[in-house]
Amino acid sequence: MATATAKIPISEPVENTRTSFAYRVMLVFSFLYYFRPGDVIPHLSSVPLAKITGAVAVLALIFGSKNQRISKLPAEVKLIAVMFVWMVLIIPFSSWRMGSINVVFFEFSKALIIAVTLTLTVSRFSELKLLVLMQASGVALMTFASIIVNHRFSGRLAGIGDSLLSNPNDLALNVAINWPLCLAFFIGAKRAAARVFWGVSLLAMAYAVLQTYSRSGFLALILGGVVCLWEFAIRGRRLHMLIATVLCLLLAVGLSPNNYGKRLATLVGHRERGDKDRGSAEARENLLLDSLEVTATHPFVGVGPGNFDSYTRTWRVTHNTYTELSSECGVPALVMFLILLRMAFRNVGRVRKSKLYDRNSEVRLLSSALFATLCAYLLGAFFSSTAYQLFSYYMVTYTILLYKVALAPNPVTAPAKKVVDRAYTPALAD
Repeated sequence: MATATAKIPISEPVENTRTSFAYRVMLVFSFLYYFRPGDVIPHLSSVPLAKITGAVAVLALIFGSKNQRISKLPAEVKLIAVMFVWMVLIIPFSSWRMGSINVVFFEFSKALIIAVTLTLTVSRFSELKLLVLMQASGVALMTFASIIVNHRFSGRLAGIGDSLLSNPNDLALNVAINWPLCLAFFIGAKRAAARVFWGVSLLAMAYAVLQTYSRSGFLALILGGVVCLWEFAIRGRRLHMLIATVLCLLLAVGLSPNNYGKRLATLVGHRERGDKDRGSAEARENLLLDSLEVTATHPFVGVGPGNFDSYTRTWRVTHNTYTELSSECGVPALVMFLILLRMAFRNVGRVRKSKLYDRNSEVRLLSSALFATLCAYLLGAFFSSTAYQLFSYYMVTYTILLYKVALAPNPVTAPAKKVVDRAYTPALAD
């Protein structure tokens, strides 16, 4: 689609029976999740801020949305609810029930809260863009912080703090799958300062992935970059973006740490005796085989959410999202998860068939970025345990909201230039 197409504003309906308070609370929740102040500010990690804001959001939604019915929820949200109910039902069959209770009610339940609350409270494209902006800028700034605080000339780069992104592999994957979102903001930036910020962020994020020595993060970054080349440069007819993206990735590879190529060679079976990476690769293979064996022996209910490490006495996660679900929650949970991802791709496909997609450049940018992110996640999930983390469920929810806005009645108003500038607050890339 030609990039010269005029930007058409998306109508911002004022009619809304829901309270906006729940949406604002979810913005706070997203800020806490992506900017992770508990990892930066001493002693703040002991305060369960995310749990508190999540509870407040639920209460705000319940008391401020009297006219909302569960039947109005999209099929994707209902499927997440079914996954939650399924995990609750299999807790009695878990090998360690208290561990499963903690995973289901204090980790996975947040995915359901996010999906339900955002689906019922977000009705404007500007609200969706603000959520995506929160995620992209949060991951970018946390990447900068990780490089500044934890970078060493030897060893693997890890995130700051002791929580979600402290593990190099988790940091690399989450940075890689957010790279396409930052690229979309870079393309859409109008101000020089915004373009510089996002450009530097893209370089820093690619560099960080390589410094983690993470093979899964590298594969996800490469796939996301390739899809971005197709979506933004070739399909979007931006030759300069083709050149810029290739140079960005080449520069990051040129700054890759020593022996990184040898580590990547283990992906295709090249391993030298006595090499530390050889042991790491073999350990991953053994964990994969163990997770498949557990799936085969417990195909219906698994061994319990979060119980693979304790059940097998390896004290390690599966390092594979798909076998994590099948071994811990049973094959039904895996099937539901795959259907959920398929629905997310379908939402992007439907948006591309809408009139709004043809008329609005920002909708095209966001849909392309989400498509690239989903592709990167599909691959990265083969090498990382993310079944109960929120990143993937945020992505699915974004596709729901984008489809909801694109297919809303009368989503486009008259293409008046003055209205265009006011309709985007904040703008996609500013």
